[in-house]
Amino acid sequence: MTNGFDWAYLWHTLPALLAGLRMTLLVSVLSIVLSLLIGAAAALLDLSGKRGVAALARGYVSFIRNTPLLVQLFFVFYGFPAVGIRLSAFASGVLTLALWGGSYHADSFRAGYLGVSRGTREAAEALGLKHWHYLWFIAFPLALRIALPSLLNTAIAMLKNSSYLQAIGLAEMTFVAIDRVALEFRTIELFSAICVLYLVFVLALSAGAAHLQLRLQRPFQVR
Repeated sequence: MTNGFDWAYLWHTLPALLAGLRMTLLVSVLSIVLSLLIGAAAALLDLSGKRGVAALARGYVSFIRNTPLLVQLFFVFYGFPAVGIRLSAFASGVLTLALWGGSYHADSFRAGYLGVSRGTREAAEALGLKHWHYLWFIAFPLALRIALPSLLNTAIAMLKNSSYLQAIGLAEMTFVAIDRVALEFRTIELFSAICVLYLVFVLALSAGAAHLQLRLQRPFQVR
């Protein structure tokens, strides 16, 4: 073990970190897409006007948001096999992150739906649209524009929370760094590298979402 920051060591281990980064991005992208679908569905069920399904959706949101993510991850990976459901570390990670993110997206979509003006709802009713048609074809696009900042924050949190998956042995970026630290004790190089990589992709995600938000706002700007 040597003192000081070893750039040569970092360059040597970069391929392993990038392999972990690919796994991190794959898990994050799949989880984010799935969580958006779950969140939109939960919000629609909550606003459906049917007490049973609305209570089910609210119970899901309450349970996920009031229990630790790591406990949820262990429950899926170690607990599901007890009832005959065996998932790989990858599938367990994607499912857990998607359910976690979906609970936050549900509230974001719900707030977006409720933010749609009363006049829009009344116009849809006047045209004879069914409640589900109004929610999906009219309210959803408008709600997405309103909820976008909150959805972005949750997506960023999911990208960062993917590091929890090292606890179940998934070879994502944090797992690779911890494994290398245990063998070679180059803590500063490895954790500096993954901090920079996380920062780069979080900033890129933020910039992309900001650009999308500007495009969505453009039709509503006063000319």
